[in-house]
Amino acid sequence: MKNENFYMLAKTMYGLEDILAEELKDLGAQQIKVLNRAVSFKGDKGFMYKANLNLRTALRILKPIAHFQAHDEKELYQQLCKVDWIKYFDLGNTFSTHATTHSEIFTHSKYASLVMKDSIADTFRKKTGNRPNVDPEHPDVTINLHIAKHTCTVSLDSSGNSLHKRGYKTDTVTAPMNEVLAAGLILLSRWDKITDFHDPMCGSGTTLIEAALIAHNIPANIFRERFGFEGWKDFDKNLWKKIKEISLDKERNYTGTISGADNFQKAVRISRANIENALLYDNIKVKKEDFFESNIKEGTFVLFNPPYGERIPVELDEFYEQVGNTLKHHYEGCTIWLISSDIENLKFIGLSPSKKLKVMNGKLECSFRKFEVYEGSKKSKKQ
Repeated sequence: MKNENFYMLAKTMYGLEDILAEELKDLGAQQIKVLNRAVSFKGDKGFMYKANLNLRTALRILKPIAHFQAHDEKELYQQLCKVDWIKYFDLGNTFSTHATTHSEIFTHSKYASLVMKDSIADTFRKKTGNRPNVDPEHPDVTINLHIAKHTCTVSLDSSGNSLHKRGYKTDTVTAPMNEVLAAGLILLSRWDKITDFHDPMCGSGTTLIEAALIAHNIPANIFRERFGFEGWKDFDKNLWKKIKEISLDKERNYTGTISGADNFQKAVRISRANIENALLYDNIKVKKEDFFESNIKEGTFVLFNPPYGERIPVELDEFYEQVGNTLKHHYEGCTIWLISSDIENLKFIGLSPSKKLKVMNGKLECSFRKFEVYEGSKKSKKQ
């Protein structure tokens, strides 16, 4: 019974589903199915631990425990009361509930979450005479409710906090990139993990750290203090220790250079602190540098997220034109990937992208574009 396989669901961001499916396949998952912003798969308890530790593009791993139909609030409550909650946690454990709803009947996710919380409390009270405590910040067990029209799925959240919270960030700049998105972009770009990697607008260093973790095959979430499954009744401490040891043993050597730059001294300082916290200070170099005055070694792989708006004191079309000119004249021989939600102004770069991918950064629709900058790109300058 201990090692039997069960269905799980890995949640992700729009545009990263296929990359997440590849990650799961490489880890050894079974019966992988790509869904909208999620991938379902099968594995045992040890694989659930391994997935939480290693997956770079998953936001959380859910273990479904109940499926049912509900057509109104009363039926939802009654069905939730049928779940044997005591099987999953004890009276002395704390819990929290979270719901997502895509339904004309259940329109408020917070209300659906409240109904589930009440059903759990009432079930415990009927069976034990007492109710467990709710802890929204650091619960022992997190329970997820997903409602699509009338179909309801109840899951245990094996991750706890979102897996983008890696544990290495001490501080951030304004609007930092989500770690899962940063890792996803690197994997989508098909960087070979051999070539030098550079982020010329590195902000708080997220992309650099994720690149180094990928290059050295270090588990994405090795710095996290806790995962949701550690509060479960069936948590196997020895198995978890073994999974961590095996995953860390797969670290590999990377002989290239990972470097970053930013025009703001505060960003450089924050980057260095985060890099040090990720124990990668010897692996990543960051300096203060104005992108528009930068030069890069031929053959370098460049990936960046240009800031815009209040931090850049120029018109956006002029800014992107300057970005394009800098790439043409100082980044020749490089492969460049750039992400922006300012899709309209990207045309002012003046380079034809060889690839365009749609991704979401939170609620912002973004374009992730690849540019190959050849010596010929300098023709206009020569003329």
